[in-house]
Amino acid sequence: MATQRKTDEIAAIDQQLTKLKEQLAKADLEVKGHIEKRDKLNEQFRKLRNEINELKAERDSLNKKVKALKQQRDNARDRNGKIIEEIKVYSQKINELKKKTPKKSRAQLEKELQAIEWKIQTTTLDLQEEKSLVEEVKRLETQLSAYRKIDLQNKKIAELRKELKTLETNADAAHHELVDAAQKSQELHAKMLAKIDQAKNIKAEADNIHAMYVQAREQAKPLREEVKRLIAQKRMLQEARRKEDEDKRKMAEQALKENLESQARNKLQRGEKLSWHEFQLLAEEDEPDSETQD
Repeated sequence: MATQRKTDEIAAIDQQLTKLKEQLAKADLEVKGHIEKRDKLNEQFRKLRNEINELKAERDSLNKKVKALKQQRDNARDRNGKIIEEIKVYSQKINELKKKTPKKSRAQLEKELQAIEWKIQTTTLDLQEEKSLVEEVKRLETQLSAYRKIDLQNKKIAELRKELKTLETNADAAHHELVDAAQKSQELHAKMLAKIDQAKNIKAEADNIHAMYVQAREQAKPLREEVKRLIAQKRMLQEARRKEDEDKRKMAEQALKENLESQARNKLQRGEKLSWHEFQLLAEEDEPDSETQD
């Protein structure tokens, strides 16, 4: 009866183990699902983080370019202002020089100068005449010097206006490039912020899934402990049942041996012939116990 009871207990444990293992398989499947989903979200987060870093690097590079272009544009505008002031100064000098110009036009003065120089070169003059003509040349040169100074100022103004035009062209180009770069930087910044928000949401979801994974794993622990306990209990019952079966087998063998010995003694008393096996049994019975000999 005790052996059957242990067999029944083992069968009951097997039923409990089957149910628990089904629950564990379901729990493990849930845990695995959480792990896969969490890892997938973490991979998406890492990918977004790399994209954000790339956008940030590109945006920062554009911002540096914008800063450099602003400096270039501002430098050109500063230089423009200085050039305009220089032009004003030269224009003022021209106005002052115009006040000092003779009533005769430049063309008239140059014509008179050429005539005198031709006369000096082609005509035989006495010393007094030549001296008088040289003085006239000096006077005409002095009067023409005002016009020449005006020419020099106008030349400087022309050079400054040329530089001014180049600077304005460069400043306009820098400004347009600056506007384009600034607009692209703003677009990249907006795109980066959108990805940052997306990354935050994914990270939050991944953290939530991880918390669910931890919870599911913790919930499965008692099931695993119960499985271990039941398996240990089953092994203990199996060992006890094996020992009981062994004891029963030994008792049955001993009872059979005693019965055969009794039959052999009866045959011996009746004077009947014993078999070799029966003889051996009686001989073993007559052997003194080793402990008694000691």
